Amino acid sequence: MEYKNILLIKMSSLGDILHSLPFAAALRGRFPHARITWLVHPQFAGFLPDPPVIDEVIYFDKVKFNKMGLCDKLHYFKEMRRLLHSKHFDLVIDLQGLFKSAVLAAISGCDNRIGYCEMREGSKFISRPITGAHKSDHVIERYLDVARYLGAEVDGIEFPLPDLTKESQSVAEKLQNKGLNGDYVVMVPGARWETKVWPPENYAKLAEMLIAGGKSVVLAGGPDDAPKGKAIAEKCKSAKLINLIGQTSLRELAALIKGSSFYISGDTGPLHFAAALKKPLIAMYGPTKADRTGPYGSDNSTVIISPAKCAGCLKKHCSDWHCMYDITPEMVFETYTKKRGEMN
Repeated sequence: MEYKNILLIKMSSLGDILHSLPFAAALRGRFPHARITWLVHPQFAGFLPDPPVIDEVIYFDKVKFNKMGLCDKLHYFKEMRRLLHSKHFDLVIDLQGLFKSAVLAAISGCDNRIGYCEMREGSKFISRPITGAHKSDHVIERYLDVARYLGAEVDGIEFPLPDLTKESQSVAEKLQNKGLNGDYVVMVPGARWETKVWPPENYAKLAEMLIAGGKSVVLAGGPDDAPKGKAIAEKCKSAKLINLIGQTSLRELAALIKGSSFYISGDTGPLHFAAALKKPLIAMYGPTKADRTGPYGSDNSTVIISPAKCAGCLKKHCSDWHCMYDITPEMVFETYTKKRGEMN
C-alpha cells in the first residue's frame, strides 16, 4: 500500500533518535513521494535529517509540559490534537512505544497506527506492534523490521545526518582558543544511568596514558556532566587535556566528535553519533547489553564488556556496583593501542 502523509513518533532520547535514523532513511526510500513528519522533543530536533528525508518536524515540549498545571496541560493536548488532525495523516508509526507516544498517536486523528515489537506501557493497545525476523537483535534492526513490513528494501545501515558545517567552524574556534590545533581524542564521561558511568579517576588515568603517547584529549558532554569533567581535570593536570563539558550545544558536540581522530565513552548518546560517523571508537559496557543497544553499523567500533558476572543486568541503580570499575584504564588503553595499530 502507498501512503502519502506519514507521522513518525520518536521523541527521545539522543541515542534513541540516532538509532531511528536508518529507519527514516529506509522509510523515505520506500515512500519517495510521501510527506514524512517527525514528532520529537525540541532538545533532540537538531539531529533529525534534513529534507528530503524528513519534510516537517512537530515538537512536543516535555520540559514545558511538565511545568504546567492540569488546565494548561489539557489545553496543550487540545492544541496538539488540533494540529495533528489538521495534517490528515494516513499512517502513524510509533517507534517510542511508551504511554506518552501512545497518547499522541491516539489523538493524531489517524486510525492506521503501527509500532515496533517492544511496545510498552499500554502502547500496544493504541498502535499495532510489528514483529519481524530481528526481534531479538539490535534495536536498529528491530526498527528496520517495521520498514521491511512496509515493503522497504534494507540493503545496509544508512545514517542520514544533518549538516554540521556551521557547528564545525564554531568548534574549531573553541579548540583554537584552548590552544589545540592538531588531532584529538574525544572522551564523554557522562551517562543517563548512574550504573553506566565509568569512574572519573579511570578517565583521568586513561587521559594521562593517551597524552603520554602524544595525543590531546578533549572532554565533552552536557552541563550535568560538569562535576565529572572537573574531577577528571583535577587528577590529570596536563595542558593537553581540554575540558569542553557544558561548553557546547548538542550539535557542536556532534561536530566535535566528527572532527576527532578517536572516540571513547560508556553507553551514552554521543557514542551512537560517533558510530554513525564510523569514527574509530571504544565503548565500555557494564549494566547494558551491547548486542541490543551498542554501536552499530560500523566496523570501526570496539566494545569492551565488563568482566563482571552480573554484566548486562539492566539495573539503573545497584547496591553492589562494580561492573564499570572492573574495566580498567589499562584494558582500554591496550585496546586503543591495538586499534590504532590496525588503522596504521
